[in-house]
Amino acid sequence: MTPNLVYIVVIGVLFAAGVSMVLERSLTRVLMGMILLGNGVNLLILLGGKAGTPPIVGLGPEEEMADPLPQIMILTAIVITLGMTAFLLALAYRSWAMSGHDEVQDDVEDRRIMQLAERDEGSGTDDTDHEATP
Repeated sequence: MTPNLVYIVVIGVLFAAGVSMVLERSLTRVLMGMILLGNGVNLLILLGGKAGTPPIVGLGPEEEMADPLPQIMILTAIVITLGMTAFLLALAYRSWAMSGHDEVQDDVEDRRIMQLAERDEGSGTDDTDHEATP
């Protein structure tokens, strides 16, 4: 299949929208972003194959047969995307049932590590340049 500009733009939009949604704090948006990324990957794999007759021996010459590998990879990607969707949907539902929202909160330990890193940057000390003093 020869890639045309429409396919390339659609794949780019799916990837861009998917990545921007995955970076959100809401698990529902992360779920939608993963679905968009999965669809973008499926279209990208589809462009990797060549169009032709069905890959069944005896229906046509071998030179005109379509490559079955991209089709198999797309089916595998659909199954993986379905599994990720089910997992993220269960995670979002569990978060909503326990806290009433699906926002991912900052971890207390992450905040403490960020404060320590900011304090180390402000003091100008570097842990890698310490020399042993007698």
